[in-house]
Amino acid sequence: MKNKHLRALAECAIFVALAFALDLVGKFFPSWPNGGSITVAMVPVVYAAYRHGVKWGLATGLVFSAIQMMMGFWAPPVTKFYFYLLEILLDYVLAFTLLGLAPLFARPFFRLSRLLGYGVGAVAVCVIRFLCSFISGVIIWSESYYAGVGYTMADAFTDGGAWIFSLTYNGGYMLPNAILTGVLVVLLCVAVDPKTLRRMKKEKKGA
Repeated sequence: MKNKHLRALAECAIFVALAFALDLVGKFFPSWPNGGSITVAMVPVVYAAYRHGVKWGLATGLVFSAIQMMMGFWAPPVTKFYFYLLEILLDYVLAFTLLGLAPLFARPFFRLSRLLGYGVGAVAVCVIRFLCSFISGVIIWSESYYAGVGYTMADAFTDGGAWIFSLTYNGGYMLPNAILTGVLVVLLCVAVDPKTLRRMKKEKKGA
């Protein structure tokens, strides 16, 4: 059991390193002005969750979120301290840690197809990350946007501008990220089954 835990720890550390390396590669491509870019850095975190389960997936995502903050924290132009705490929670801790929940969304689809389950799980956690960023955009980032044109936060919620602002901004990079992550996770699982580290066997119809 001890050796199993050490192996999981070592492998998840490698997955974090891979995620970090892929994120660095993404820095060479255009990014959004207040943070966010099209990247495949979520793939290793999701794969770690499929390989070792939810607990290790959450731990891998949490470590990756800490690295994200250390390497490039995007501070919102606000004056209230609790907005910073909310940003850390929504844009980093929850957004990346909850990627480890992928197996929970994948399992219900395993009876139809394991690959289908792996794809659905990957996309589902990307949607969760989008929701975290979307809520952050409404609560935190849109305030600075509306303050610049003389609006209050109440005005932003009333006219729906905060929702549109956050939806278009975060959806612009998270939708491609979700598609890329889902496709690449499936292709990776075909090449290397996360549980056996062997090529995925063809599934029998009706199994």
